[in-house]
Amino acid sequence: MLDHVSGGGFRISNELKFKKRLWMRCYSKDDVLGPNIIPIGQHYENLFDINFWHTTRFMCTLRQGPNYRHYQNFTVFKLFSMSDQGGLWDWRARENGIYLKKEAGEYVLNPVWMHKEYDWIY
Repeated sequence: MLDHVSGGGFRISNELKFKKRLWMRCYSKDDVLGPNIIPIGQHYENLFDINFWHTTRFMCTLRQGPNYRHYQNFTVFKLFSMSDQGGLWDWRARENGIYLKKEAGEYVLNPVWMHKEYDWIY
């Protein structure tokens, strides 16, 4: 049981307007998630164990429907040190960009309040 010592995760919510769907595909060294379509007002959530070396990282691509031309590629979850325990990284896709709130877990010392992290690429 040395390979898993704590947990983390991410949530991607579709808060786009005009009934736009959100396309997502995420991956780590070991996993590929999607592609999935997230309807407006819904979310996708992935909870997982952090590896022993605290090198867990997920990358994602998001695309706005209906034509999926507006997109962004970014790191959706990563650890910054051995003392970082992950927490839940809460992402919100909105018309003017992608927002992040990092919710602190039991051992996460630095929560991040909701703020705009990325603009859409056109």
